[in-house]
Amino acid sequence: MTRVTMSIRPLPTSVVHLLDVTVRRGTSVLLDRIAWHVQTGEHWIVLGPNGAGKTTLLQIASGNLHPTSGRAHVLGERLGAVNLAELRPRIGLSSAALAGRVPATERVADVVVSAGYGVVGRWREAYDPVDLQRAGELLDAMGIRRLADRSWGTLSEGERKRALAARALMTDPELLLLDEPAAGLDLGGREDLLYRLTTLARDPASPATVLVTHHVEEIPAGFTHVLLLRAGRVVAAGPIGATLTEEALSRTFGLRLALSADGGRYWARAAGAPPAVPAAGGR
Repeated sequence: MTRVTMSIRPLPTSVVHLLDVTVRRGTSVLLDRIAWHVQTGEHWIVLGPNGAGKTTLLQIASGNLHPTSGRAHVLGERLGAVNLAELRPRIGLSSAALAGRVPATERVADVVVSAGYGVVGRWREAYDPVDLQRAGELLDAMGIRRLADRSWGTLSEGERKRALAARALMTDPELLLLDEPAAGLDLGGREDLLYRLTTLARDPASPATVLVTHHVEEIPAGFTHVLLLRAGRVVAAGPIGATLTEEALSRTFGLRLALSADGGRYWARAAGAPPAVPAAGGR
């Protein structure tokens, strides 16, 4: 395991600052003494197998979960000593859990604009014309402006992922958190979404971003750093070009892997010969 040396307190440029953060549920340890530092202008990938603790880490970064022990600062505020109602609007979040809370009859445009009030499902809130315009522009940036008047329940999985990404950007967040945004998409949908996330990452005005995934193929070009997790522990963390190596990736997934890269995109496969497959009818 790679141990990260960092200051006890966050720097002025800190966006996420975790020091020896542990999360326990009963006898299970979901995160084990995590040290992690995200700074302004950085775009991080959190990569690891199922059960590695990726979503738990994102819950800490979003302020939706407090650590059992250790220090967690988000946007300069220490969790446990901050008004979360004031902190959460500064964070944009897209996740499967959020998608499941959206009413099937909700208009797509309202899914996006209601982020301004931090609610899911528009009710009696009043929105300024500038808010409605921004929602339309974000839907356009994600390639789904034509769906603004459609109901949530009629969208495909890919269309929902793009709508949630637009919602996450609605409040001009200082921190953008994307939990498996490409999961479940077909090849065309994945590549289109990754192109749009690359465009966002390369915009100097874009917020610090954390994207969680299981697959190196879902890493958009333009992301700057990677955190590799296995069984709740950091395997390696740092600039993506130096940190995402075959050796580190193999340790993360417990399998010898070959890694290829081209233009900021990555591909992985099992290294060596595949296991033998018994002939049909064999014993």
